Amino acid sequence: MAIELLVRAPGWSGNDVAAPPSFIKGRGKTLKQGSRATRKSARHLAVEPRPSLCKMALREFKAPVNYEKQQKAFEDFLTGFKTSPEHTIATAMGNVTIDDHDISDDDDFMDEHQSAERRRQEKERRREPHHKYKDVLQELADRTANEIVIDLDDVHSWEEQTGNNLKLIDSIEANAKHYVEIVSRAVDSAMPPPNIEISFKDDVLDVLMARREARNRELEEAAERDPTVEQDKFPAELTRRYTLVFKPRSGTSDHPTKALSVRQVCGDHIGKLITVRAIATRVSDVKPIVQVSAYTCDRCGCEIFQPISDRQYGPLTVCPSEDCKKNQSKGQLNPSTRASKFLPFQEVKVQEMAEQVPIGQIPRSLTVLCYGSLVRNINPGDVIDIAGIFLPTPYTGFKAMKAGLLTDTYVEAHHIRQHKKAYSEMIIDARLVRRIDNYRQTGQVYELLAKSIAPEIFGHLDVKKALLLLLIGGVTKEMGDGMKIRGDINMCLMGDPGVAKSQLLKYISKVAPRGVYTSGRGSSGVGLTAAVMRDPVTDEMVLEGGALVLADNGICCIDEFDKMDENDRTAIHEVMEQQTISISKAGISTTLNARTSILAAANPVYGRYNPRISPVENINLPAALLSRFDILFLLLDTPSRDTDAQLAKHVAFVHMNSRHPDLDGDDVVFSPHEVRSYVAQARTYRPVVPESVSDYMVKTYVRMRDQQKRSEQKGKQFTHTTPRTLLGVVRLAQALARLRFSNQVSQDDVDEALRLIEASKESLNSEMGSSRRGLNASSRIYNLVKAVADSGACRADDADDDDDDLGVELSMRKVKERVIAKGFTEDQWMSALDEYTTLDIWQTAGNGSRLVFVTAGSDDGGDEMDE
Repeated sequence: MAIELLVRAPGWSGNDVAAPPSFIKGRGKTLKQGSRATRKSARHLAVEPRPSLCKMALREFKAPVNYEKQQKAFEDFLTGFKTSPEHTIATAMGNVTIDDHDISDDDDFMDEHQSAERRRQEKERRREPHHKYKDVLQELADRTANEIVIDLDDVHSWEEQTGNNLKLIDSIEANAKHYVEIVSRAVDSAMPPPNIEISFKDDVLDVLMARREARNRELEEAAERDPTVEQDKFPAELTRRYTLVFKPRSGTSDHPTKALSVRQVCGDHIGKLITVRAIATRVSDVKPIVQVSAYTCDRCGCEIFQPISDRQYGPLTVCPSEDCKKNQSKGQLNPSTRASKFLPFQEVKVQEMAEQVPIGQIPRSLTVLCYGSLVRNINPGDVIDIAGIFLPTPYTGFKAMKAGLLTDTYVEAHHIRQHKKAYSEMIIDARLVRRIDNYRQTGQVYELLAKSIAPEIFGHLDVKKALLLLLIGGVTKEMGDGMKIRGDINMCLMGDPGVAKSQLLKYISKVAPRGVYTSGRGSSGVGLTAAVMRDPVTDEMVLEGGALVLADNGICCIDEFDKMDENDRTAIHEVMEQQTISISKAGISTTLNARTSILAAANPVYGRYNPRISPVENINLPAALLSRFDILFLLLDTPSRDTDAQLAKHVAFVHMNSRHPDLDGDDVVFSPHEVRSYVAQARTYRPVVPESVSDYMVKTYVRMRDQQKRSEQKGKQFTHTTPRTLLGVVRLAQALARLRFSNQVSQDDVDEALRLIEASKESLNSEMGSSRRGLNASSRIYNLVKAVADSGACRADDADDDDDDLGVELSMRKVKERVIAKGFTEDQWMSALDEYTTLDIWQTAGNGSRLVFVTAGSDDGGDEMDE
């Protein structure tokens, strides 16, 4: 005898046998009360209550939410919401508070005339209140837009204005997937008629709808009846020519919003709208995913549409139309691809950031699915905030056999916010533009920006200047025959442990919009270039880019460069000059772009620099690799009482105050965002080298080659000057011109580029570790001026380059600026000038405007001073 266990419902009496439900279950059949079958089966049912059994069934309860009222409220919101001027300007400019003076036409001085006029008209339009979503609905009706973004901040402000108590915000955030459909119905109801004539003859849906209407009219005339409701209606997913997404609330002081880490997402968030902060590790190709599958019956000719809600579905095979059912023909369905609806689909794997991982744990990952216009917005390596709906999905394949009750989870993306935008996508607000322009007019922006790079690190001013030029870069040129000349600058920091090489690399990787940091020991050749893997979505062999590919149009920072395996290091050679990666493996032969700047840090071969052996033996890198670096700095940890005292004070101040000390009595330090904004504006310029500066660079390069020949005769084997050195000078000079917001390279830019290269080569001189450490200030100034004269920098404008008998004529002003920039005082400079003028080694000419280096043509005087 089958006994049905009935559950007590609230409000029912335990002795009330005749109470609902109206259906009684027995032996697997559903029997209606009062029927004949019910009376027959009464003996098989437990009609008498027993203490261990309950006779009551579950009562159906209605949800406490009135969805019809909420849909009507959304319709009113879409048609009645108007933006205020303050809200619109704040939305356009972010969190910056501006006034009328800030949005003047003077801020458009960097754009073309037409673009400036367009932006001015756009600002005027935004300052006037307008129906934001009503305009979007009109664009959807005119088929000029295919996406509508519902900003929850707008919904919140509209609720406060109208004072309704429907709690739309809470409902959306708690059950977002369901409210996508509810708001979509509201959009369908509030959709206005199109303002333009829409006659898309190539649109398959329009053709099908016209044919369906004609077929319905024929059926009405023939059978004199109304058309069937179910089969003659198109599914809403097919007729909607838009995608609807939610933009999360930005948060206020009363209700702050904080992005979750991947580890904090749990089961309580199922179905809710959440925001996750993570880093993208893998991005699949964009594939079409079917949203509505269309079929055509081979018997009755009906079009059948099957809405698809999951990533996997079973296609229909038998026609469910009324004609086939009446005739019992069981017509076969043929898929119709043109009548189906597809959406762009992309799968993204995100992972916890390093600072979010607890001690001793490994990073967790999460799957993000992007649809529609959200595809191609994420690249591997991007730090992003993803707002979406956290949903479960059953396992597929072999995992489904062993999963049991477990399910996989994913986030359906609705809004993506990049933490670091590309230079071309950055929007610089007016106040920052004016502030930077004021400092640029003073001529000190070069020094201030250099000091703003890792201000917590003491010293290394020349290194920071070179890093600033690395961020800006030169101009990449593409010839008519397809040959490219790179404009990205490569730089290597070689030095003793503890001189903040890794900290500088970390800072640059954070400032750059696309910065990838990797370690030499933990990176293989495949990890740097590309690996062949099997795509989990399509099950095909695909290429997954390594660190160099991820840093495309950015900077790749490689720490512990000397610890890399020699075979792995050869993979960088092609990237550093041709900026491409050629792959030929696993049946895949292709070329990947790696338009990146290489910033490497390495230790000498014995851990610390040994001054008793040559620089080549200390550096222990192949010449083919070293020649590809435009600048190579050697950072030595040399004991010095004054420098050590300043360093100790700097470190102590940072630890006590958790900030960097004021720089030279001035606290003007640009934040990383401001540095990034300035670099973004500087990279819009494409400076060229005029003829006069070109002639000066040619003479300078010839002089540098002559100096190299003399150095080789003296046994200095590392002062190589190759044609790549000339290209490095051009790139550095172009970066300096960009820094000045100029489209022409000046002679001062070339002199500064030569000074940086000279400073990097001077640090590689083996004599720096031995004899020069005991020199006084005058001797060090002499060696500096001698190196300047040999390199060809600081030449006087009217100097005769062909008359070497009288010595080399230098500009007194430029030489003095160079000496002061090296840290010497003006009194030390005047003392050295008097001393060497008395020895007839230097002479002044042109009323003190020129310095004639008498002994620059011979090496004897220089050798005597170096001893």
